[in-house]
Amino acid sequence: MDSWVRFNAQSQAKERIIRAAQYACTLLGYTLQRGGAAADLLPTVRQLEAHLSLTRKLLRLGNSVEALEAAKRAIHLSDSVLRLCLTISHLNRAMYFACDNVLWAGKTGLISKLDQHKWSQRSFRYYLFSLILNLTRDVYELRLLMESEARYRAAKSPPSPYPGTALPEDQLSSPTTPAGAAVPVMAVWLRRQLHLLVTVLYSNPPLLLDLLKNSCDIFIPLDRLQIYPTGQGFVGACGLASSVLSLLTMVHPWLKLKP
Repeated sequence: MDSWVRFNAQSQAKERIIRAAQYACTLLGYTLQRGGAAADLLPTVRQLEAHLSLTRKLLRLGNSVEALEAAKRAIHLSDSVLRLCLTISHLNRAMYFACDNVLWAGKTGLISKLDQHKWSQRSFRYYLFSLILNLTRDVYELRLLMESEARYRAAKSPPSPYPGTALPEDQLSSPTTPAGAAVPVMAVWLRRQLHLLVTVLYSNPPLLLDLLKNSCDIFIPLDRLQIYPTGQGFVGACGLASSVLSLLTMVHPWLKLKP
C-alpha cells in the first residue's frame, strides 16, 4: 500500500501540469468563441481539451487508494473539527476518484453503454462535498489564528482609552447606546477585524494559498452541476488559477497546508 502511494505521488505533478493546460484550453476556447475565431480553430482547441481531460483521468487511476490512506491518517487527529472535516473530505475524494475511474473506462470503451452524464454528475457531487469541507477547515483554522492573534495583541497593548470601542457587540446591545453611535463603533470593529484577517493570512501563506485554491475550485462543480452557472470562461480561469497554486505547493512543499 505504501509503495503504491509513493508511486502515485510521482504522477501528481504531471497531472497538475496537464490540468493547468486543460483549463487553459477551456479559457482559450471561450476567448476564441467570443472573438469569432475561425471555424476550424475552435473545434481543435476543444478536442485538445478533451484529450487532456482523458489523460488526466488516466493519471488519476488508483488515487482512491491515496485518499483512503489520507482518511485513515486524518481520523487520528486530536482536533475534533479537523478530524471530522478532513476525514469526510478524503472519503468524498475517494468516491470522486472512483467515479472518475468509471467514467474513464466508459470514455475509452472498456465499459460499454455507460451513462457518462450520470457518472459525471455523481463525480462532481462528491468533488463539491469535498471542497465544501476543505473550505470549512480553512475557515475554522483562520478563526483559530485570528482569535490567537487577537489575544496576543490584547496582552501586548496597553488598555484602550476608549473602552466603548473594545467590545462593540456589548455597546450595540446596550439600551443606553444611541442608534447613531452604533455606526462608528461597528466601523471601528470591522476595520480591526479586517486588519486582523490580513495580518493572519499574510503571516500564514499555506492557509492563504489553500483558501484561494479551494475558493477557485468550488466554482467548477457548481457550474457543472448547474447549481451556480458561471460560464466556460470563468471556469477556465478558476481552474487555471487553482492548478498554478497547486503546482506552487509542489515546487515549495512548505506552502502546503498541514495536516
